[in-house]
Amino acid sequence: MNAPLPLLMDCDTGVDDALALLYLAGTPGADLRGVTTVAGNTSAAQAATNTLQVLELAGRTDIPVAAGAATPLTGAEPEYATHVHGDNGIGNIQLPPPTAEIDRRDAVQLIIDTAYEAGGDLHILATAPLTNLAHALEREPRLPELVRHVTVMGGAVHHPGNVGPRAEANIGNDPEAAERVIAAGWEVTIVPLDVTMRERLTPAHQDRLRAHGTPLSRFAADALDVYFDFHERIVFPFRASACHDPLAAAMAVGELTPVLAPQLHVTVDTTQGPARGELVADTRGMYRGYPRTAEANARVLLETDGTFPDRLVERLTTMATAGTAPSSGARS
Repeated sequence: MNAPLPLLMDCDTGVDDALALLYLAGTPGADLRGVTTVAGNTSAAQAATNTLQVLELAGRTDIPVAAGAATPLTGAEPEYATHVHGDNGIGNIQLPPPTAEIDRRDAVQLIIDTAYEAGGDLHILATAPLTNLAHALEREPRLPELVRHVTVMGGAVHHPGNVGPRAEANIGNDPEAAERVIAAGWEVTIVPLDVTMRERLTPAHQDRLRAHGTPLSRFAADALDVYFDFHERIVFPFRASACHDPLAAAMAVGELTPVLAPQLHVTVDTTQGPARGELVADTRGMYRGYPRTAEANARVLLETDGTFPDRLVERLTTMATAGTAPSSGARS
């Protein structure tokens, strides 16, 4: 049996990040050694509190959680996605205060320390703006030598963006950081909207979670209400949601078999024009089966089989759980 994969997750804990955290906490092949948070769906501080609460539901108060960058590299004021994830980032569900405390280290130091402790085997899963990783590269230039692989949920290749015509939120909210991270020279896999928008959680999945009746599964079901509301109002002509971060988590730990994932040359548009934040992937070889070129610097997931949400729900309903269920009337 292979040893569990040493993993650090860098996130901005909204609804889908929370589902990804729960998924990883229940994955035998994942050794989640730390979680760092950054401004995105909510503030870095709120995301850290959310993370501690979600991990406590899964009985994982042992995992260090550190808060990180409060603004993108430019220093601009972040625009939180409360209209998508609720005022507190986790669907307005009020979980009990966490018993664990936020780590005294900042996110950058936790990333660096965890990379050294893993002895070159660390995998990083980034499901948020890449500001923390950009700062970590600046503080420890050897970081790409210390990290085995980075999986990024972000960008859009053939798919439209979600914070602009071509820009996806995690890349678009800090394009300068994304450009630095992608160009750093480590092995990178990108999980863009092309696949996450087609792997959808539905009311049937929510019903299965709610019927299971554990604190963990009820939280997951209840948090989806706000997320479904946004998608039904703005994105889909039906009630459902994209499965962004959990899909990237499955890819990171090797539980997702891609249908199409070519090696491509990828950059980020950091100009101030209408394409700012676009993930620019060279897909000119698509009619020749995407032959790998010398310039390729990332594996980009372009097609999956659409079955992952079923497996996500199965994982969340077979986990041993801990913690206290949200109180009645928990939504604010």
